Amino acid sequence: MAQVGMLTRKYQLKFDAQETCYLVRGKVKVYLKNSSQMIAEFSAGDLVVLPEGLSCTWVVSVAVDKHYKFESSSSSS
Repeated sequence: MAQVGMLTRKYQLKFDAQETCYLVRGKVKVYLKNSSQMIAEFSAGDLVVLPEGLSCTWVVSVAVDKHYKFESSSSSS
């Protein structure tokens, strides 16, 4: 697992792989890309799974520290 911090601001994100993250601290509202429709809100103590292909905006209202892991896609031959 990796760790990252995010300051209070908006982030445009696209998940090319599924991400599982645990918020150690902070608060985030998630909106669909180019939309005012909020699809999720999470904060410290939440474990969140973000699906591959999701394009969204994170609005960080309280600075975030999170642990995360991207799931690698495996191809079968």
